[in-house]
Amino acid sequence: MGLQRWFRHLAATPLATRRAFPSHVLEAIEKVITALEARHAGEIRFVIETALDLAELRAGITPRERALEVFGLLRVWDTADNNGVLIYLLMAEHDVEIIADRGIAARVSSAEWEAVCRLMEAHFRAGRFREGALDGVEAVGHLLAQHFPGAGGDRNEQPNRPVLL
Repeated sequence: MGLQRWFRHLAATPLATRRAFPSHVLEAIEKVITALEARHAGEIRFVIETALDLAELRAGITPRERALEVFGLLRVWDTADNNGVLIYLLMAEHDVEIIADRGIAARVSSAEWEAVCRLMEAHFRAGRFREGALDGVEAVGHLLAQHFPGAGGDRNEQPNRPVLL
């Protein structure tokens, strides 16, 4: 594991994360998730983690592995139609991972999820956190609307408010 990765994680601070995602940006993300979920039967969770802790770094945990762990911890899988989607951002690396439950993963290709991740990461590298988050949420919402249209809209099986870890 590279020293640069360790340094990025040790230098990342919750304050910097709060500056990138102040309350008005979190509210905008929540509002978009709520509006999008009214058009489809999927569930979107948005999680921002500042950095991995020392034990996770020592173990060589990848952002993907951490996203899978968070998916389970937040029970994003716990939806009636197995159509929960986690958008996970690891701020220290500006890495975005999307984890989709089996109901939606069977219908959306990994290339489609990767395209959304790369779109968001490009915004984040340029310091456009609000735009990157909103564009990403909208892209995920579009994919969910394609594959889980209608069905009464959002049943609110998952909270719409973004989570800061």
